[in-house]
Amino acid sequence: MVRRGDVVSGVPLPPGLDPVAIRKAIDYIERELAELVDLYDEQANVFSALVGIFGVKGLDAVSAYEKHRHADKAQQRFPDLRRRGAGERPLPNESLESKGSKRPWAIQSHFDHPGWYIVWRYLVDPTESIEAGRPIIIWRVDVVFLRKGDWKYEGSKASSEGGGRTHTFGVKNPAKTLDGEAVYRRGDVVVRRGKPVPRNGEEVDGDSERP
Repeated sequence: MVRRGDVVSGVPLPPGLDPVAIRKAIDYIERELAELVDLYDEQANVFSALVGIFGVKGLDAVSAYEKHRHADKAQQRFPDLRRRGAGERPLPNESLESKGSKRPWAIQSHFDHPGWYIVWRYLVDPTESIEAGRPIIIWRVDVVFLRKGDWKYEGSKASSEGGGRTHTFGVKNPAKTLDGEAVYRRGDVVVRRGKPVPRNGEEVDGDSERP
């Protein structure tokens, strides 16, 4: 259950985006991904992408932000969402990129574009010890406007011998950059040893997010 008391007031948001829409999108992500939690066990390294995708779908349905209606363009272009009426090339202040992450602070992207970023911080609770019927919990949502200079290039470690990943960009000093940017934060989840855990319990998921 998404509780109003966990919404943090006073956090700057993209023009036209309100906390009510974010709450509804959180509820949508948790409900829909509860049916897909088995995919986490099979593809933990890509599950974060699903969280970001369902965040896009949720905000598209309930907010002033919409995804591109052309499927190919929606998958290949920045941003994931644009303010309704902003046109084919929205300004950075009308652009919103959706990210899912198990990490408490990091933000990674294939782009270093300026614009708004919303990060759905989630944990996997297969025993539903935090909340019945919710094996996926969105425990914090960060919303931040990032400029090109906020990003640093992280080169690919892939080679002809295999392994590694494609190049990405990461946010410099993410904990400092995101300080005060959480628009939603569950009071019953805290960060211990770099991982989100129930405030009065043990770790609910032993796997760290894979690079």
